[in-house]
Amino acid sequence: MSRMPFATYRTRVRPDGTVEVRESRWHRKHQRPRATGREAWWAPRDRAWWIGVLFAIGSTLFAVGVIPAYAHAVGARADSLTFFVGSVFFTSAGFLQYREAVDAVPPGLRHGRRVLVFLPGRIDWQATVWQSAGTLAFNVSTAVAVGAAIGSAQYRHHVWRPDAVGSACFLIASALAWFEACHGWSAWRPRSVAWWITLANLAGSVAFAVSAVAAFVQPGTAELLSAPVTNLGTLIGAVLFLAGAVLLLAERAESEPGSDSVPGADPGAAPAPD
Repeated sequence: MSRMPFATYRTRVRPDGTVEVRESRWHRKHQRPRATGREAWWAPRDRAWWIGVLFAIGSTLFAVGVIPAYAHAVGARADSLTFFVGSVFFTSAGFLQYREAVDAVPPGLRHGRRVLVFLPGRIDWQATVWQSAGTLAFNVSTAVAVGAAIGSAQYRHHVWRPDAVGSACFLIASALAWFEACHGWSAWRPRSVAWWITLANLAGSVAFAVSAVAAFVQPGTAELLSAPVTNLGTLIGAVLFLAGAVLLLAERAESEPGSDSVPGADPGAAPAPD
């Protein structure tokens, strides 16, 4: 654990000699009592529920926007507007996720501040900051795309570049979230909902990144490098993010994992952020 760049769990030995393990992600996602029964799917007073719902709506709009039949039916401008609205839902969910990470930090570390904090040593803070930056970049690219012509200077500078930056930010954020859930760069934890969520988001981010590369406009033309790959990458990424968002709702009802679920957990391991 000491070789890891971030602490992702903490351990302590109970009086009876058993080892208690508290994962940083579980602690952050369960700041309120664990959801049970119907609360897992309908809890509008729960911030974690809204994070899942907002990400799900944004992902659905991205998936719908890339379907050729929909774009043909509503027109190019309305189709671009669909992506912009979807990006706004992403940004809203990203901000709530950032607040979730900040609220999980002990007040002494954030010095009483609840929004603008700087904690680069915490993996959850890093992941949510990168993701929020990516959503803001998507806001810019999708907003300008509503009126920009493919191949124009405006499109190259204010649509493709922010799209590429946003995709890169999503990829970094997803990699950090994956590390936190795995307690390393790789793990096999199919019984963990968090593992499936971060796997889906990481694969979705890769798909978005491929889509962004394929969306590069060849100089002197109005042609994308590969329109089919762009559309397919966006669709796959949106569907995977949608799956991750739905699983976020299920994660709220997940029981706290035991020490056997954390690879290499031992009483001497470094503590995870509380």
